Formats: sequence, structure tokens, C-alpha cells
Amino acid sequence: MNRGWSYREQVGPDGAGLTVLGYLAATRTHSTPAQWAERFERGEVELDSVRALPDAILHKGQTIVWHRPPWVEPDVPFDFAILHEDESLIAVDKPSGLPTMPAGGFLEHTLMSLLRQRYPEASPLHRLGRFTSGLVLFARTHGSASKLLQAWRDHDVKKTYRAMASGVITDDAFPVDAPIGPVAHPELRTVFAAVAEGKPSHSDVVVLERHADATLVSVDIATGRPHQIRIHLAFAGHPLAGDPVYAVGGGIKARPGLPGDGGFLLHSERLAFAHPLTGAPTVLTARPPQALLRSEELRAEATGSGPVR
Repeated sequence: MNRGWSYREQVGPDGAGLTVLGYLAATRTHSTPAQWAERFERGEVELDSVRALPDAILHKGQTIVWHRPPWVEPDVPFDFAILHEDESLIAVDKPSGLPTMPAGGFLEHTLMSLLRQRYPEASPLHRLGRFTSGLVLFARTHGSASKLLQAWRDHDVKKTYRAMASGVITDDAFPVDAPIGPVAHPELRTVFAAVAEGKPSHSDVVVLERHADATLVSVDIATGRPHQIRIHLAFAGHPLAGDPVYAVGGGIKARPGLPGDGGFLLHSERLAFAHPLTGAPTVLTARPPQALLRSEELRAEATGSGPVR
């Protein structure tokens, strides 16, 4: 059991005039209206620091808090490697299956919570999806965080991923510029996908190796939209092998899974940026999992001749 958590939010104009129960049932669809009603009966919901009545009418600016009791979190892999550490930064190799940050059913079974047991000051500068492995960068000071987050906004952090795409890609290299924005999902309110009215997004794809029914690729992303690589490869006609959500064209499947479901291979391999203290060019790498290595890399490791780039 973890320690439980208090979810806090401020009511916006769309919530004004609704009942507290109606608002939570409409915006937090992970639970049914009956389940929310039971939480009111147990005194878990507060409105402006007072126990809330389910039929109380909301006004803009009020604060709702749900005090979620301790719960048993799903099992995750707890092993991760520290790839780089200095007075301002920590770089971690995250395993597939471990969430980066608390969300949904995960609170303490996350990379951030586990890392803060050793480095209480560590703050993640970005996040990887639960089933994406590889490099995650943490700042140890407010100054370093501020500089690196600005570099991220200015697209000065170069990000390279490896992925296994479905089908055989014939082009050796190509860009993808499909805009990304929210679309309706049958179980969630919205998820991100390729849509004409979405935000500008850019990826550069390079083929590393072709297999009988799949293609190993390297992807540089200039922007960092949610699920960008998954969406862009699907838009190009080659969704990630095993992706439960995205279909050819970059939209979602007729019966999609949830964005946090696994089944695909995606790895954050390389980050390049100016060090926040010295300004020196800094390049960090995380070895891809075996299933994302090229044949010559596998042979080199087997013979002990070192990595092939």
C-alpha cells in the first residue's frame, strides 16, 4: 500500500453551475457516478477545505480536493541505471514498464519517486511513456532546470530515439511534419493523434535495418508532442510494431487500446545539449534493448569488439 494522495483542482468556467458530483463524474471518467457518490459518503471529497456535499453547486475559482486513500499499485520493474551524475544533472536509463512520473494508478512505483529516495532534489525535465525505455534527464538545481527547460522550448536539445516500425520502409530517410492534436477516444475524453488543426510537429526518420516484416529506425524529433514518434510513423504508413492505439495515417484504431498500454518497442537513445553550468556540448547515450540493436551491433557485442555506430 502506498500513502495515498490528494488530487487538487480549481473549478474553471466550464464547471460553474454543475454539482460537485456531476462535475467529477463528467471530468474524471475513470470512475462511475456511483463510485464517486461512495467517495462523498466516505468524506473523501472536499470543496474549499470543507467536506463536500454531492449536490453542492460549483462556482468558478472554487477548489475541489479528492483525498484518495492508500492503494496497491501495479507491479513495475524497479531496476534503473544512473548514466551520468554531476552537481547539476542526473541522467537515468529508464526500463520499459516503469512510469516516469506519478499519474493514474501510479504514485510511488515511478522513476521520479524511486530516484528521489537517493536524490530528493531531482526534478524530471521531460517524461517518457511508461513503455518507452531509455534516457530521462533530471535537474538537481532550480538554475539548471530553468536553463534546460528554456533550451527544450528553443529546440536546442537534440533527441534521438530508436523504434521498430511495422512493415518494410523503402525510403532510407524521410521527414514527417504531420500536426498533432487531440481527438476523441472511446474510453477517454481525448488522446493525441495526427489532425490538420493540430500543433506543428517535425520528425526525421532514418532506416537502420530492414527485416522481413518490420523496420528498425532512428528518429530525431525537433518538437516533443505527446506520442509524437508513434503518431508520425503511423502517419507515414508504418505504425510501431505492436502499437495498440495508432493506425496507418496517424489516427487511432477502430477499437484502440489506451495510450499507456505497451506492446511496442521505443527507446530514447541520445540527448545532446549545452551543459547548464559550463555551456560545454554534452552528449548522453543509453544502450538500446537487444531487440532494437542492428545485426552488426549484436555481432560486435558477441565478439567483444565493442559497440558499432
